[in-house]
Amino acid sequence: MLNTKRVKLNNIKQDFTIKDLENISGIKAHTIRIWEKRYNLLEPKRTETNIRYYTPEDLTKLLNIVLLNTNNYKISKIAEMSEEDIILKSRELAFETATDNEAINTFKLSMFQFDKILFNNSYHTLLHKKTFREIFKDVFIPFLEHIGLLWHTDTLLPAHEHFISNLIAQKIQINTEKLQYNINDTNKTYVLFLPENEIHELGLLYLNYELVLRGFHTVYLGQSLPLNNLNYFLESKREICFITALTIQPYDDKIDDYFKEIDTIMANTNNQFIATGRKVEKVRHLKLNQNIQLYDSIRDLLKVL
Repeated sequence: MLNTKRVKLNNIKQDFTIKDLENISGIKAHTIRIWEKRYNLLEPKRTETNIRYYTPEDLTKLLNIVLLNTNNYKISKIAEMSEEDIILKSRELAFETATDNEAINTFKLSMFQFDKILFNNSYHTLLHKKTFREIFKDVFIPFLEHIGLLWHTDTLLPAHEHFISNLIAQKIQINTEKLQYNINDTNKTYVLFLPENEIHELGLLYLNYELVLRGFHTVYLGQSLPLNNLNYFLESKREICFITALTIQPYDDKIDDYFKEIDTIMANTNNQFIATGRKVEKVRHLKLNQNIQLYDSIRDLLKVL
């Protein structure tokens, strides 16, 4: 689906182990080796110490092969195809069928090859069959969950994650902008922010989209906001609901103090504070004001909004 021209960027991962290929493609290392030996579909390189490794071109080819194979192309037939035919056929499949798994596969390719055009083409193909909300829930969320797993196995570099996250963030922002003129005249404002040094904002961005879609007035403050900045909103005559998402920050040894500070800020107000994300479980033991609510995920929060 992509040509094999390598993107030259500093600190970009250029060599992959067979375990990396397994993690990214979902194909077991044993199967990949069979495809190599029996069909010569991949030709791993070797270091001076005879350790096998694969190039980004090998990764791209494997993902294309997987795409073809899951669409009823037998491995023996793929092996007979030229490199150009594999690229062409897989690209046609990605743009014609636009199923969830194929889109996720294509987004992986665009991420590892830093190919914005491929990402956008695949996204717009999906739009012919799905709404933006369906794309986010059916494709982006599973894709991002897989990216999280790759991150934990050291298969990704920050550059990969930043590249794809920014592209998805742009889509959320574009779709949110389309809704800005449909805000209901309510007396309630949702103020969305991330804790200091927290940069993982895709979930919060999407939550902002869902709130605007429902006609709510929102103020999106984004990444790394000191808690004392919330005092400004407490002076407002409007009803305020603060929402934050905790992915990495605060660290475990700081999170109790963080919520105790929130508890103090919210003690003498009638406003709400909602915290969501995987770190909220760390503070469920605290006795917090009843206007402070905890949700394990944004999905759980959306069920009650």
